[in-house]
Amino acid sequence: MSLFWNILLLGLLVVIVIYIVKTYNNLVMLSNNLKKAWANIDVLLKQRYDEIPKLVKTVKGYMKHERETIINVIKARGQCIRASGVGKQGEAENMLTEALGRLFALAEKYPELKANQNFMYLQNRITDIENQIADRREFYNDSVNTYNIKIHQLPDALIASFAGFKDAELFKISPREKRDVAIDF
Repeated sequence: MSLFWNILLLGLLVVIVIYIVKTYNNLVMLSNNLKKAWANIDVLLKQRYDEIPKLVKTVKGYMKHERETIINVIKARGQCIRASGVGKQGEAENMLTEALGRLFALAEKYPELKANQNFMYLQNRITDIENQIADRREFYNDSVNTYNIKIHQLPDALIASFAGFKDAELFKISPREKRDVAIDF
């Protein structure tokens, strides 16, 4: 009878070890998916950062009286490049998006600029990249949500806590982006 209980106890121990290893590996996979999702956003951000100096160079000749707007775009780009962490990166990206929006809105006052092929190409390229970033942000935030839920659900939370898994931060939009846009006709 003792052999039966020893085998049963050994079997139970093997099942527990397999469960712990499987759960840990799943958490590692989710964590790495987060890193991959952020890296995918980073690729697009780099593309956008590379296009902005070209846009500024094109716009400078036409928008001599809009110096402050151009400087704001350049400053915002610099803050994005220097930002570290998801929260800081999100704040910097929101500032850059806002500055680019102002630049594109001001371009409406300059018909020669709007007719410039290079400007139109860069505006469309940056807009396309912005749309891709929005899609990747959504995927990243879904990945963060899945990961955060997993590390807080029992019994996985015990393994996550023991192994040092921490909450991941969502890529959020700023309160400025939530405001209503004033439209004048």
